[in-house]
Amino acid sequence: MKHGITQLFIPGPTNVPDRVRRAMNVPMEDQRSPDLPALTLGLFKDLKTAFKNETGRVFMFPSSGTGAWEAAIQNTLAPGDKVLMARFGQFSHLWVEMAERLGLEVNLIEVEWGKGVPLDAYEQAIAADKAHDIRAVFVTHNETATGVTSDIAGVRKLLDAHSHPALLFVDGVSSIASIDFRQDEWGVDLAVAGSQKGFMLPAGLSFLSVSEKALAANKDNRPKMPRSYFIFADQITLNDQGYFPYTPPTQFFHGLRASLDMLFEEGLENVFARHHRLAEGVRRGVEGLGLKLVAAGPEWYSDTVSAIYVPEGVDANRVMKIAYERYNTSFGGGLAKLNGKVFRIGHLGDLNEVMCLAALASAEISLADAGAKITPGAGVAAAHAYYREAHANTGSERAAAE
Repeated sequence: MKHGITQLFIPGPTNVPDRVRRAMNVPMEDQRSPDLPALTLGLFKDLKTAFKNETGRVFMFPSSGTGAWEAAIQNTLAPGDKVLMARFGQFSHLWVEMAERLGLEVNLIEVEWGKGVPLDAYEQAIAADKAHDIRAVFVTHNETATGVTSDIAGVRKLLDAHSHPALLFVDGVSSIASIDFRQDEWGVDLAVAGSQKGFMLPAGLSFLSVSEKALAANKDNRPKMPRSYFIFADQITLNDQGYFPYTPPTQFFHGLRASLDMLFEEGLENVFARHHRLAEGVRRGVEGLGLKLVAAGPEWYSDTVSAIYVPEGVDANRVMKIAYERYNTSFGGGLAKLNGKVFRIGHLGDLNEVMCLAALASAEISLADAGAKITPGAGVAAAHAYYREAHANTGSERAAAE
Protein backbone atom coordinates (compact mmCIF):
# COMPACT_ATOMS: atom_id res chain seq x y z
CA MET A 1 0.00 0.00 0.00
CA LYS A 2 1.30 3.43 -0.95
CA HIS A 3 1.02 6.38 1.40
CA GLY A 4 1.14 10.05 0.62
CA ILE A 5 1.02 11.29 -2.94
CA THR A 6 2.94 10.08 -5.95
CA GLN A 7 5.48 12.78 -6.72
CA LEU A 8 5.07 14.01 -10.28
CA PHE A 9 8.31 15.05 -11.97
CA ILE A 10 7.47 14.44 -15.60
CA PRO A 11 7.56 17.37 -18.05
CA GLY A 12 3.80 17.27 -18.43
CA PRO A 13 1.15 16.86 -17.33
CA THR A 14 2.44 18.94 -14.44
CA ASN A 15 1.04 19.42 -10.94
CA VAL A 16 -2.33 21.17 -10.86
CA PRO A 17 -2.44 23.68 -7.97
CA ASP A 18 -5.24 23.28 -5.45
CA ARG A 19 -6.51 26.73 -6.37
CA VAL A 20 -6.94 25.64 -9.99
CA ARG A 21 -8.51 22.31 -9.07
CA ARG A 22 -11.03 24.02 -6.80
CA ALA A 23 -11.87 26.53 -9.51
CA MET A 24 -12.73 23.66 -11.86
CA ASN A 25 -15.05 22.02 -9.34
CA VAL A 26 -18.24 23.63 -10.62
CA PRO A 27 -21.57 22.18 -11.77
CA MET A 28 -22.08 21.68 -15.48
CA GLU A 29 -23.27 24.85 -17.12
CA ASP A 30 -24.95 26.01 -20.30
CA GLN A 31 -22.27 26.66 -22.93
CA ARG A 32 -24.64 29.13 -24.60
CA SER A 33 -25.67 31.01 -21.48
CA PRO A 34 -25.71 34.81 -21.73
CA ASP A 35 -23.10 35.17 -18.98
CA LEU A 36 -20.47 32.78 -20.42
CA PRO A 37 -18.74 35.60 -22.37
CA ALA A 38 -18.01 37.33 -19.07
CA LEU A 39 -15.59 34.45 -18.46
CA THR A 40 -14.33 33.56 -21.93
CA LEU A 41 -13.65 37.01 -23.37
CA GLY A 42 -11.32 37.76 -20.46
CA LEU A 43 -9.52 34.47 -21.08
CA PHE A 44 -8.87 35.31 -24.73
CA LYS A 45 -7.53 38.72 -23.71
CA ASP A 46 -5.26 37.39 -20.96
CA LEU A 47 -3.94 34.52 -23.06
CA LYS A 48 -2.67 37.13 -25.50
CA THR A 49 -0.81 38.71 -22.59
CA ALA A 50 0.74 35.35 -21.66
CA PHE A 51 2.00 34.94 -25.24
CA LYS A 52 2.98 38.64 -25.43
CA ASN A 53 0.80 38.98 -28.49
CA GLU A 54 -0.83 42.42 -28.63
CA THR A 55 -1.94 42.56 -32.23
CA GLY A 56 -3.16 39.07 -33.17
CA ARG A 57 -5.51 36.65 -31.45
CA VAL A 58 -5.50 33.36 -29.55
CA PHE A 59 -7.63 30.31 -30.29
CA MET A 60 -8.52 27.62 -27.75
CA PHE A 61 -9.19 24.06 -28.90
CA PRO A 62 -10.32 21.07 -26.80
CA SER A 63 -7.29 18.98 -27.76
CA SER A 64 -3.70 18.35 -26.81
CA GLY A 65 -1.06 20.59 -28.36
CA THR A 66 -1.03 18.27 -31.37
CA GLY A 67 -4.46 19.58 -32.36
CA ALA A 68 -3.20 23.15 -32.33
CA TRP A 69 -0.19 22.06 -34.44
CA GLU A 70 -2.62 20.72 -37.01
CA ALA A 71 -4.84 23.80 -36.90
CA ALA A 72 -1.83 26.07 -37.47
CA ILE A 73 -0.75 24.15 -40.57
CA GLN A 74 -4.18 23.54 -42.07
CA ASN A 75 -5.34 27.15 -41.85
CA THR A 76 -2.29 28.81 -43.38
CA LEU A 77 -0.60 26.33 -45.74
CA ALA A 78 -1.54 24.20 -48.74
CA PRO A 79 -0.47 20.70 -49.78
CA GLY A 80 2.81 20.93 -51.66
CA ASP A 81 4.00 24.04 -49.83
CA LYS A 82 7.69 24.00 -48.99
CA VAL A 83 8.64 24.38 -45.33
CA LEU A 84 11.94 24.40 -43.42
CA MET A 85 12.20 22.19 -40.35
CA ALA A 86 14.85 20.68 -38.07
CA ARG A 87 14.67 17.35 -36.24
CA PHE A 88 16.57 16.98 -32.96
CA GLY A 89 14.24 15.08 -30.62
CA GLN A 90 11.02 13.11 -30.50
CA PHE A 91 8.65 16.08 -30.54
CA SER A 92 10.38 17.91 -33.38
CA HIS A 93 10.28 14.50 -35.15
CA LEU A 94 6.51 14.27 -34.63
CA TRP A 95 6.02 17.76 -36.04
CA VAL A 96 7.97 16.76 -39.13
CA GLU A 97 5.88 13.61 -39.42
CA MET A 98 2.66 15.63 -39.26
CA ALA A 99 3.87 18.08 -41.89
CA GLU A 100 4.68 15.23 -44.26
CA ARG A 101 1.36 13.49 -43.61
CA LEU A 102 -0.48 16.72 -44.43
CA GLY A 103 1.31 16.92 -47.75
CA LEU A 104 3.93 19.59 -47.12
CA GLU A 105 7.30 19.41 -48.86
CA VAL A 106 9.74 19.42 -45.95
CA ASN A 107 13.29 20.73 -46.27
CA LEU A 108 14.55 18.75 -43.30
CA ILE A 109 17.76 19.43 -41.41
CA GLU A 110 18.88 16.59 -39.15
CA VAL A 111 20.56 17.74 -35.93
CA GLU A 112 22.38 15.81 -33.23
CA TRP A 113 20.04 15.07 -30.34
CA GLY A 114 21.25 17.34 -27.56
CA LYS A 115 21.37 20.45 -29.71
CA GLY A 116 18.57 22.63 -31.03
CA VAL A 117 17.64 24.67 -34.08
CA PRO A 118 20.78 25.12 -36.22
CA LEU A 119 20.83 28.83 -37.03
CA ASP A 120 23.71 28.49 -39.52
CA ALA A 121 21.96 25.79 -41.51
CA TYR A 122 18.66 27.66 -41.37
CA GLU A 123 20.37 30.79 -42.68
CA GLN A 124 21.95 28.89 -45.54
CA ALA A 125 18.55 27.52 -46.55
CA ILE A 126 16.87 30.91 -46.25
CA ALA A 127 19.64 32.75 -48.11
CA ALA A 128 19.52 30.21 -50.94
CA ASP A 129 15.74 30.58 -51.32
CA LYS A 130 15.83 33.59 -53.65
CA ALA A 131 12.40 32.83 -55.07
CA HIS A 132 10.87 32.63 -51.57
CA ASP A 133 9.50 29.16 -52.21
CA ILE A 134 9.73 28.34 -48.50
CA ARG A 135 6.33 29.30 -47.12
CA ALA A 136 7.04 28.57 -43.45
CA VAL A 137 9.90 28.01 -41.03
CA PHE A 138 9.21 25.69 -38.07
CA VAL A 139 11.00 25.94 -34.72
CA THR A 140 10.57 23.72 -31.66
CA HIS A 141 11.26 26.21 -28.88
CA ASN A 142 11.77 23.60 -26.18
CA GLU A 143 12.45 19.99 -27.17
CA THR A 144 10.87 18.10 -24.29
CA ALA A 145 12.57 14.81 -25.16
CA THR A 146 16.11 16.12 -24.80
CA GLY A 147 15.82 19.14 -22.50
CA VAL A 148 16.99 21.59 -25.17
CA THR A 149 15.83 25.17 -25.76
CA SER A 150 16.35 26.93 -29.11
CA ASP A 151 16.83 30.59 -30.03
CA ILE A 152 13.58 31.90 -31.50
CA ALA A 153 14.80 35.50 -31.67
CA GLY A 154 17.81 34.26 -33.65
CA VAL A 155 15.57 32.68 -36.28
CA ARG A 156 13.60 35.90 -36.61
CA LYS A 157 16.83 37.89 -37.06
CA LEU A 158 18.02 35.72 -39.92
CA LEU A 159 14.62 35.87 -41.65
CA ASP A 160 14.64 39.65 -41.38
CA ALA A 161 18.28 39.87 -42.50
CA HIS A 162 17.30 38.17 -45.77
CA SER A 163 13.90 39.92 -46.05
CA HIS A 164 12.28 36.51 -46.25
CA PRO A 165 8.46 36.49 -45.93
CA ALA A 166 8.06 32.95 -44.58
CA LEU A 167 5.66 32.42 -41.69
CA LEU A 168 7.39 31.53 -38.43
CA PHE A 169 5.78 28.59 -36.61
CA VAL A 170 6.83 27.84 -33.01
CA ASP A 171 6.07 24.80 -30.86
CA GLY A 172 5.99 26.30 -27.37
CA VAL A 173 4.13 23.48 -25.66
CA SER A 174 6.75 22.98 -22.93
CA SER A 175 8.03 26.56 -22.87
CA ILE A 176 5.23 29.13 -22.97
CA ALA A 177 4.20 30.34 -19.50
CA SER A 178 7.45 28.89 -18.11
CA ILE A 179 10.29 30.22 -20.29
CA ASP A 180 10.52 33.74 -21.71
CA PHE A 181 8.46 33.98 -24.90
CA ARG A 182 7.80 37.20 -26.82
CA GLN A 183 5.55 36.62 -29.79
CA ASP A 184 5.33 40.16 -31.15
CA GLU A 185 8.95 41.07 -30.47
CA TRP A 186 10.24 37.87 -32.07
CA GLY A 187 7.85 38.03 -35.01
CA VAL A 188 6.29 34.64 -34.33
CA ASP A 189 3.27 34.04 -36.54
CA LEU A 190 1.81 30.87 -35.04
CA ALA A 191 2.68 29.68 -31.53
CA VAL A 192 1.33 26.49 -29.98
CA ALA A 193 0.95 25.73 -26.26
CA GLY A 194 -0.88 23.17 -24.14
CA SER A 195 -2.85 23.39 -20.92
CA GLN A 196 -0.90 20.65 -19.14
CA LYS A 197 2.52 22.32 -18.92
CA GLY A 198 3.20 25.87 -17.72
CA PHE A 199 -0.50 26.68 -17.57
CA MET A 200 -0.87 24.13 -14.74
CA LEU A 201 -4.11 22.51 -15.95
CA PRO A 202 -5.01 18.94 -16.88
CA ALA A 203 -4.27 17.89 -20.44
CA GLY A 204 -7.03 18.53 -22.95
CA LEU A 205 -6.94 22.20 -23.94
CA SER A 206 -4.58 23.68 -26.52
CA PHE A 207 -3.79 27.28 -27.35
CA LEU A 208 -2.82 28.68 -30.74
CA SER A 209 -1.65 32.30 -30.73
CA VAL A 210 -1.56 33.83 -34.22
CA SER A 211 -0.24 37.10 -35.62
CA GLU A 212 -1.98 39.50 -37.96
CA LYS A 213 0.26 38.18 -40.72
CA ALA A 214 -0.93 34.62 -40.07
CA LEU A 215 -4.56 35.76 -40.06
CA ALA A 216 -3.99 37.47 -43.39
CA ALA A 217 -2.40 34.29 -44.76
CA ASN A 218 -5.47 32.39 -43.64
CA LYS A 219 -7.72 34.74 -45.63
CA ASP A 220 -5.63 35.16 -48.78
CA ASN A 221 -6.63 33.67 -52.12
CA ARG A 222 -4.30 30.67 -51.91
CA PRO A 223 -6.16 27.37 -51.42
CA LYS A 224 -5.63 25.87 -47.97
CA MET A 225 -5.84 22.36 -46.66
CA PRO A 226 -9.27 20.77 -46.15
CA ARG A 227 -10.42 21.43 -42.60
CA SER A 228 -13.59 21.62 -40.57
CA TYR A 229 -13.22 21.20 -36.81
CA PHE A 230 -10.15 23.45 -36.66
CA ILE A 231 -11.27 26.09 -39.17
CA PHE A 232 -10.31 29.63 -38.11
CA ALA A 233 -13.33 31.36 -39.67
CA ASP A 234 -15.91 29.53 -37.56
CA GLN A 235 -13.84 30.10 -34.44
CA ILE A 236 -13.47 33.82 -35.07
CA THR A 237 -17.17 34.37 -35.72
CA LEU A 238 -18.22 32.86 -32.39
CA ASN A 239 -15.11 33.59 -30.29
CA ASP A 240 -15.65 37.31 -30.82
CA GLN A 241 -18.96 36.88 -29.00
CA GLY A 242 -17.42 34.69 -26.27
CA TYR A 243 -18.74 31.40 -27.64
CA PHE A 244 -17.50 28.39 -29.64
CA PRO A 245 -18.66 26.45 -32.71
CA TYR A 246 -18.87 23.24 -30.63
CA THR A 247 -19.50 22.30 -27.01
CA PRO A 248 -16.50 23.68 -25.11
CA PRO A 249 -14.96 22.30 -21.88
CA THR A 250 -16.35 24.98 -19.58
CA GLN A 251 -14.77 23.57 -16.40
CA PHE A 252 -11.37 24.10 -18.02
CA PHE A 253 -12.18 27.77 -18.50
CA HIS A 254 -12.68 28.26 -14.77
CA GLY A 255 -9.39 26.49 -14.11
CA LEU A 256 -7.64 28.58 -16.76
CA ARG A 257 -8.97 31.75 -15.12
CA ALA A 258 -7.37 30.70 -11.84
CA SER A 259 -4.14 29.66 -13.56
CA LEU A 260 -3.75 32.93 -15.43
CA ASP A 261 -4.48 34.85 -12.24
CA MET A 262 -1.70 32.94 -10.49
CA LEU A 263 0.76 33.63 -13.31
CA PHE A 264 -0.03 37.34 -13.36
CA GLU A 265 0.01 37.67 -9.58
CA GLU A 266 3.52 36.22 -9.54
CA GLY A 267 4.43 38.24 -12.64
CA LEU A 268 5.56 36.56 -15.84
CA GLU A 269 9.16 37.75 -15.46
CA ASN A 270 9.22 36.28 -11.95
CA VAL A 271 7.75 33.04 -13.29
CA PHE A 272 10.58 32.81 -15.81
CA ALA A 273 13.19 33.63 -13.14
CA ARG A 274 11.76 30.98 -10.80
CA HIS A 275 11.92 28.33 -13.51
CA HIS A 276 15.52 29.23 -14.27
CA ARG A 277 16.44 29.05 -10.58
CA LEU A 278 14.75 25.70 -10.06
CA ALA A 279 16.23 24.27 -13.24
CA GLU A 280 19.74 25.42 -12.41
CA GLY A 281 19.48 23.74 -9.01
CA VAL A 282 18.52 20.47 -10.68
CA ARG A 283 21.40 20.85 -13.12
CA ARG A 284 23.83 21.43 -10.24
CA GLY A 285 22.44 18.30 -8.61
CA VAL A 286 22.96 16.25 -11.75
CA GLU A 287 26.54 17.51 -11.97
CA GLY A 288 27.06 16.73 -8.28
CA LEU A 289 26.15 13.11 -8.97
CA GLY A 290 28.67 12.93 -11.79
CA LEU A 291 25.92 12.49 -14.41
CA LYS A 292 25.56 14.21 -17.77
CA LEU A 293 22.67 15.98 -19.43
CA VAL A 294 21.55 15.21 -22.96
CA ALA A 295 21.76 18.95 -23.71
CA ALA A 296 25.15 19.38 -25.36
CA GLY A 297 26.09 22.58 -23.55
CA PRO A 298 24.79 25.46 -21.41
CA GLU A 299 23.58 27.34 -24.47
CA TRP A 300 21.01 24.57 -24.99
CA TYR A 301 19.88 24.03 -21.38
CA SER A 302 16.13 23.95 -20.84
CA ASP A 303 14.56 25.57 -17.79
CA THR A 304 11.56 23.23 -17.89
CA VAL A 305 13.03 19.74 -18.26
CA SER A 306 16.38 18.04 -17.76
CA ALA A 307 17.10 14.85 -19.70
CA ILE A 308 19.78 12.89 -17.83
CA TYR A 309 21.98 10.05 -19.06
CA VAL A 310 22.25 7.13 -16.64
CA PRO A 311 25.73 5.64 -16.08
CA GLU A 312 27.03 2.94 -18.40
CA GLY A 313 25.53 -0.44 -17.53
CA VAL A 314 22.44 1.03 -15.84
CA ASP A 315 18.99 0.75 -17.41
CA ALA A 316 17.09 4.04 -17.20
CA ASN A 317 13.78 2.20 -17.44
CA ARG A 318 14.69 0.22 -14.33
CA VAL A 319 15.56 3.46 -12.54
CA MET A 320 12.11 4.84 -13.35
CA LYS A 321 10.37 1.60 -12.36
CA ILE A 322 12.13 1.62 -8.98
CA ALA A 323 11.30 5.29 -8.47
CA TYR A 324 7.63 4.67 -9.14
CA GLU A 325 7.12 1.37 -7.33
CA ARG A 326 9.35 1.90 -4.29
CA TYR A 327 9.49 5.66 -3.85
CA ASN A 328 6.20 6.97 -5.28
CA THR A 329 7.90 9.15 -7.87
CA SER A 330 7.20 9.56 -11.58
CA PHE A 331 10.06 10.60 -13.87
CA GLY A 332 9.90 11.00 -17.62
CA GLY A 333 11.46 8.30 -19.76
CA GLY A 334 13.89 8.42 -22.64
CA LEU A 335 12.00 8.59 -25.93
CA ALA A 336 12.85 6.84 -29.20
CA LYS A 337 16.62 6.32 -29.47
CA LEU A 338 17.11 7.59 -25.90
CA ASN A 339 14.95 4.78 -24.49
CA GLY A 340 16.74 3.01 -21.65
CA LYS A 341 19.58 5.53 -21.68
CA VAL A 342 17.87 8.58 -20.22
CA PHE A 343 15.38 9.63 -17.58
CA ARG A 344 13.88 13.10 -17.41
CA ILE A 345 13.07 15.40 -14.52
CA GLY A 346 10.36 17.91 -15.35
CA HIS A 347 10.75 21.13 -13.36
CA LEU A 348 7.97 23.40 -14.54
CA GLY A 349 4.63 24.72 -13.44
CA ASP A 350 3.54 24.70 -9.80
CA LEU A 351 6.95 23.87 -8.33
CA ASN A 352 9.40 25.07 -5.67
CA GLU A 353 12.91 24.35 -4.40
CA VAL A 354 11.96 21.69 -1.86
CA MET A 355 10.06 19.78 -4.53
CA CYS A 356 13.15 19.84 -6.77
CA LEU A 357 15.26 18.58 -3.87
CA ALA A 358 12.77 15.74 -3.45
CA ALA A 359 13.12 14.90 -7.14
CA LEU A 360 16.88 14.70 -6.83
CA ALA A 361 16.66 12.63 -3.63
CA SER A 362 14.33 10.15 -5.31
CA ALA A 363 16.58 10.03 -8.37
CA GLU A 364 19.60 9.30 -6.16
CA ILE A 365 18.02 6.44 -4.24
CA SER A 366 16.50 4.93 -7.39
CA LEU A 367 19.79 5.14 -9.27
CA ALA A 368 21.60 3.50 -6.37
CA ASP A 369 19.02 0.71 -6.20
CA ALA A 370 19.45 0.17 -9.94
CA GLY A 371 23.18 -0.34 -9.49
CA ALA A 372 24.59 3.09 -10.27
CA LYS A 373 27.81 3.98 -8.48
CA ILE A 374 26.93 7.39 -7.07
CA THR A 375 27.56 9.20 -3.82
CA PRO A 376 24.21 9.36 -1.98
CA GLY A 377 23.33 12.93 -1.06
CA ALA A 378 25.81 14.55 -3.44
CA GLY A 379 23.17 15.78 -5.85
CA VAL A 380 20.87 17.07 -3.15
CA ALA A 381 23.78 18.83 -1.43
CA ALA A 382 24.84 20.59 -4.64
CA ALA A 383 21.30 21.78 -5.35
CA HIS A 384 20.80 22.75 -1.70
CA ALA A 385 23.90 24.96 -1.80
CA TYR A 386 22.83 26.61 -5.03
CA TYR A 387 19.30 27.38 -3.84
CA ARG A 388 20.61 28.94 -0.62
CA GLU A 389 23.06 31.07 -2.57
CA ALA A 390 20.42 32.10 -5.12
CA HIS A 391 18.01 33.23 -2.42
CA ALA A 392 20.75 35.03 -0.51
CA ASN A 393 21.66 36.95 -3.67
CA THR A 394 18.02 37.74 -4.35
CA GLY A 395 17.67 39.07 -0.81
CA SER A 396 20.74 41.26 -1.23
CA GLU A 397 19.43 42.66 -4.50
CA ARG A 398 16.05 43.38 -2.92
CA ALA A 399 17.67 45.14 0.06
CA ALA A 400 19.82 47.24 -2.29
CA ALA A 401 16.75 48.21 -4.32
CA GLU A 402 14.92 49.29 -1.17
